[in-house]
Amino acid sequence: MNKKTQQWVELDKQYLWHPFTQMADWLAGEPVIIERGDGFYLIDTEGRRYIDGISSLWCNVHGHRVKFIDDAIQAQLDEVAHSTLLGLGQTRAIELARRLIGIAPKGLAKVFYSDSGATAVEIALKVAYQYWHNLGQEQRTKFIALSEAYHGDTVGAVSVGGMELFHGIYKPLLFETLFVPAPHPYRFNGTTGQCTQYSLEAMESLLKANTGQIVGIIIEPLVQGAAGMIVHPKGFLKNVEQLARKYDVLLIVDEVATGFGRTGKMFACEHEDVRPDLMCLAKGISGGYLPLAATLATQKIFDAFLGRVEDFKTFYHGHTYTGNALACAAGLASLDLFEKNHVLEKLPAKTDLIFVALEEIRTLPFVGDVRQCGMMAGIELVQNKNTKEPFEYKQTIGAKICAAMRSKGVMLRPLGDVIVLMPAVGMDKTTLTELLAIVCDTIQNDLPGIIKGL
Repeated sequence: MNKKTQQWVELDKQYLWHPFTQMADWLAGEPVIIERGDGFYLIDTEGRRYIDGISSLWCNVHGHRVKFIDDAIQAQLDEVAHSTLLGLGQTRAIELARRLIGIAPKGLAKVFYSDSGATAVEIALKVAYQYWHNLGQEQRTKFIALSEAYHGDTVGAVSVGGMELFHGIYKPLLFETLFVPAPHPYRFNGTTGQCTQYSLEAMESLLKANTGQIVGIIIEPLVQGAAGMIVHPKGFLKNVEQLARKYDVLLIVDEVATGFGRTGKMFACEHEDVRPDLMCLAKGISGGYLPLAATLATQKIFDAFLGRVEDFKTFYHGHTYTGNALACAAGLASLDLFEKNHVLEKLPAKTDLIFVALEEIRTLPFVGDVRQCGMMAGIELVQNKNTKEPFEYKQTIGAKICAAMRSKGVMLRPLGDVIVLMPAVGMDKTTLTELLAIVCDTIQNDLPGIIKGL
């Protein structure tokens, strides 16, 4: 460790509190300090290069230091960095809203900006609740969500989250949510079809039993990312939409992780022609450059908030950096690059590369399951392949494997013992091939030694 790195490490340990990190372990370790980015690589203070295998927590789209986006931000800096949307319009925010509605599922008509996935969800929940309140149906107070759901870390988002590890301690602070078993074929004792039916029947049972009390259903479409890359069976999402229509409740889709090409299409909803009432966007919306989020709503929902001031139908919610001009400029440049670089058209070849590479390790002794949807993939490591018995949580197998990959030039972050692959959708095939080779080699050749050394 050079002197410069040592200084940064000491300052980090003195002043920073890292998210989702047991700080006792962090303080005892030798953390990597990132200094620069270059395309699809991160470079630390030692000059070491790492392929960014999780696109900087699922948000980077076209790479780091992309001149086209850099120039767009610089041009916006020459005009204005930020101005409020409370009582004012702003050119970049207006233009991005127009572009988003142009590519969103049909029926979505309005954009409400915020700055993170959690706030986008929080807005969707409040809008959905107030929508029914404005229509005089104040008895609608409950939401339906999936078990193992993750929608962010604000109190409302946690209320519709179903991950005991993350959310259990906060239960006394949360509002009531009705949970349905997530369709997780690998952990279900039956066929994929039976797994799907089990979840749908549970959802319909709740809708029947709580008629007139449900605000809406919130779901991560196709893939539950933080739960360990759980890929829903084909048709499940469409059936959820049909249940929402049948029982007259709102459908909220959380596309924070799945949006902007991650599943192979611009939005996951497109795979099954699902048209939500509310859609939450963040992460890739700015190309992974700046904090930005958006909640998209239908015209019908928007119209329910119109009235005289004394009717008190206004949506009293906002954020200081709502529609930040710099972030919106980055978002516009990112959308331009989707078209200019034919990003979506090039995805099938890349998703095939991932599929072929992961198929080769599926039969390894400690690989329990391999799950993939587009550029999103999860490799679940288990102690016993036949019984699907997991490793003990304290053994931190996933973290140890990712640490072994780091020494080979790949930066990944696991979800427990699920090795998560989420490369930038714009990553070139050469870099993607190198990433996959290192991941597969480490699981095949390093994992047995790690387990033996426990």
